[in-house]
Amino acid sequence: MSALLALFSSLLFGSSDYIGGHMSKKYKTMAVTGVFQVVGLFVGLVMMLVTRTWIAPNLSWNGYFLPGVFAGLIGFAGLNAFFAGLATGRMGVVSPISSLSVMIPVVYSFIQGERPSHLAILGMAIAILGAFFGSGPEIRGGLSVKPLLFAVLAAVLFGTGVIFLTQGAQTNSLMTAVSMRVANSVVLILFAIRYKTLGGFGKSSFALLFFGGFADFMANVTLGAASTSGLVSVSVVLASMYPLITAVWAFKFAHERLHKLQYLGIICAIAGVSLISLG
Repeated sequence: MSALLALFSSLLFGSSDYIGGHMSKKYKTMAVTGVFQVVGLFVGLVMMLVTRTWIAPNLSWNGYFLPGVFAGLIGFAGLNAFFAGLATGRMGVVSPISSLSVMIPVVYSFIQGERPSHLAILGMAIAILGAFFGSGPEIRGGLSVKPLLFAVLAAVLFGTGVIFLTQGAQTNSLMTAVSMRVANSVVLILFAIRYKTLGGFGKSSFALLFFGGFADFMANVTLGAASTSGLVSVSVVLASMYPLITAVWAFKFAHERLHKLQYLGIICAIAGVSLISLG
């Protein structure tokens, strides 16, 4: 069940990223991100009321609130670093580096004492390689320092955010995700007040924006749930397959051509997931 939840999280993350990228071609990225966060908060509050999973927050690091807030703010900072890298460099340079963020929670979980089987570790390594290739790495034309620094910063922030997410999920994955959205929504509302704009979205965009925000929120919930029902290291690796999902959706809906390395990435991901399941 843990593996299925993590793979479903990857599907949701990849779908949300594709929608976010698509909508960012028409509207400001910060506005798209803001709507995703607000939609996620709305969905989380509804789910919280329907499932009656409310747990009063506390200021203990063993609870969900502080890890959730830090996961949200760190992840938001990572997203801004990622988009800044894309604005100054090529997707084929920035995206593969940021995909390596999974190494941070994996190493952390090993330090904490997790010990997957040797076969599972081999599968994890191949799957991570698959996600890297699936991001479409490209080094032709030289590499500039600025986008590389942004990409590395994004990877560090994304990976650290996942550590806090999985920590909070040990108490409650839904409440952790809600806390993340509360923190981010407050920051984004302040931005909206500062710049006096809500993004200027048209009515035709609302359905996609809502689905993107819903998918992003549920991806965090399912990743948190996966990390509580199985090994954190395995869960975050399986959830990190999302670049492949984004690439497939771009191929199907935007008719973008897949590079040879991306096909190799898909093969590696399938092989890695298979080995993890056998381990």
